This record gives sequence, C-alpha cells and structure tokens, in this order.
Amino acid sequence: MEYPPESIHTLIPREEVRIEKPQRYTSRFRTTVVQEKKSSKNAMKTMGPAKVEMPSPDKYLQKNSRDNKLAEKKTSTKAGEHSHTHRKPDVPTRSDVPLMGLHSNKDFVKTHVMETTMSEPRKPQPIYADTKRGHRQLLEHSGLVPKYIQKKDYGETPEYLNQRREEVQRAQQQYDQYVSDRVKEGAMKVLSAEERSSIMVGLKKNWEDLNRQYQGLSMVTDTITKKHRKERLEHAMRQLESHISMLERYTTIYVAND
Repeated sequence: MEYPPESIHTLIPREEVRIEKPQRYTSRFRTTVVQEKKSSKNAMKTMGPAKVEMPSPDKYLQKNSRDNKLAEKKTSTKAGEHSHTHRKPDVPTRSDVPLMGLHSNKDFVKTHVMETTMSEPRKPQPIYADTKRGHRQLLEHSGLVPKYIQKKDYGETPEYLNQRREEVQRAQQQYDQYVSDRVKEGAMKVLSAEERSSIMVGLKKNWEDLNRQYQGLSMVTDTITKKHRKERLEHAMRQLESHISMLERYTTIYVAND
C-alpha cells in the first residue's frame, strides 16, 4: 500500500462525522390516490366500451352522405327578380324600330341625386355638449367656431396694407422729385433710345466675343493659368448679362454728367 507523505495535519486522527439525512416526505393521501388510480384504470382495460350496438350491414355509409348539402334554390315570384321559369326578352335586331312618343314625368336629375346621397354615407354634423348630462347642440351656431363672413370689416383692405401702400407711394414721389431736381441742375441726363440701343448692341457683341473665347477653352483645366482664365471669363460674362438685363428691364435710364 502507498501512503501519502506525512504532514502535521494528519498526525492526530480525527473522528468521522456522519450526516444523518431526514426521513423522506410521504403524503398522507398516498394510499387514497393509488386506490383511485387503480379503480379508474381497471375499468378501461377492455377493447373499447363494454356494451356497444354493432352496426347493421344494411345501413352502410354511402358516397357524400356526410357532406353538408346546400339548400335548394327557390324560384322567385316577386316583381323585379329573376326567375328560372321566365326567360329574358330577346336582343332587338337591326330591323326593329324603337318605340317613339314615350313620355315620363320622372325627374332623372332628382332621382340621380337622391340615389347618390343614399349610397354615400352622410357626414355627421359637428356638435358640442354644454351640460354634464350630455345636452348637445350644433357647433356651427354656438359662436365657438369663427365665421369671418360675419365680421364688420369683412372684405375690406387691412389698415397695415393701406399704410404700406402710402409709404411706397411717398418714397416714389420723393425719388421722382430728387431725380427731377438733379436733372434741372444739370447733374443728370436721360439716356436716349438711340444711345440705349447702341449700348445694348455693344454689350451683346462683347458677350458673344467672350462666349466664343469661353467655348474655345480646353476641356481639362489642369493648370492654374487655365483655371484663372476660365474664372475671369465667367465673371466678365456675368457682369455683361446683368447690364443687358438692366437695360432691357428699364426704359428710362438716368446718367450722371461728369
């Protein structure tokens, strides 16, 4: 036999401590449950119920005997409903002449409106309850909904728009008075139609020259020189376009005398 190495902890022998387990729990109703289970189990040990009437060989199942049968269709005798006994009238031929001179007192417009209103559900009117018992009244005539048509100043121009219009007119008058005074002093003159047209032609010609140069640029701007030239041409063309649009927009142009 091999013994473990000696140690001071194993020099003094120790007493073995035995742990006693508690007794296993057993229900007091165990015997009752076992007897009930045996009584119910022994009753069903046969091949099915004990007394069952055997089916007769004459009463065998037929085809579709267990399917639910639909109710038979009944021929309708009411007016306006189709029946299987009466056939519909034949389709008129080309040679048949339609009946003429038939008149009816039926209002087709009114009938159509009534049919559409009856088919579409009517929208409920908005109401409100003014008491805790649920007394309801129409919201339209309660005064809680604003009705701008019944205002005293309905349809009139607001006061702030009139004031703004007067301020614009006053500023225009002051500007016209200033321009007329400067013209009288000789500091400004009106550009004539011939001068305006000649300036317009010159501006458009300069724009066409710049556009021709712009179209002749290379597709790839890979150097700083090409980039600066392209930006310079674009800036000059934008300036010419703004001048041309200003001359086309205004017919009367004042020029200061140097």
